[in-house]
Amino acid sequence: MTSADSPAGRPTVQSFDERLQGLIGTMYPDERKRPGYTKLAKEIRESTGGTISGTYLWELATGKKRNVTLDQLTVLAKFFGVPAEYFLSEDVADRVDTQLKAMLALRDARVRSIALRADGLSAQALEALLVMVNEARKLERLSPVDDVVHCADDTPTGKRPGS
Repeated sequence: MTSADSPAGRPTVQSFDERLQGLIGTMYPDERKRPGYTKLAKEIRESTGGTISGTYLWELATGKKRNVTLDQLTVLAKFFGVPAEYFLSEDVADRVDTQLKAMLALRDARVRSIALRADGLSAQALEALLVMVNEARKLERLSPVDDVVHCADDTPTGKRPGS
């Protein structure tokens, strides 16, 4: 999920509906298998014990309604496995979205295999792999990955060369 830039050049704040739609898309990446809002509301009720109707869920996800109670916010957060602040704080949403992107990438067995095989390599070897992956992304006409991953010693890694 990315925010569009405002005329002043600052990122605009994501709206509640965009965040909710993003979470639904993350949980159900295949649109053909994605449940409708009525079925999703039933899953939410069964999973969390909280109540939310399919119609109200649709209204929230499409931006038709913006008034969500604290109880409903808590139920949605619990169901999607995010802190309730995800819907309210740009910083929390950015942090969670970064984690969700990593989780989505790791769903692919080949991505997991590459990551596991890279474990234990030297910093120089890892940097060389990052350069190769970034070049492969360019060849595939994929957007660059700008996120910086922090190691256990809290030193940033994963920066593109020249960044």
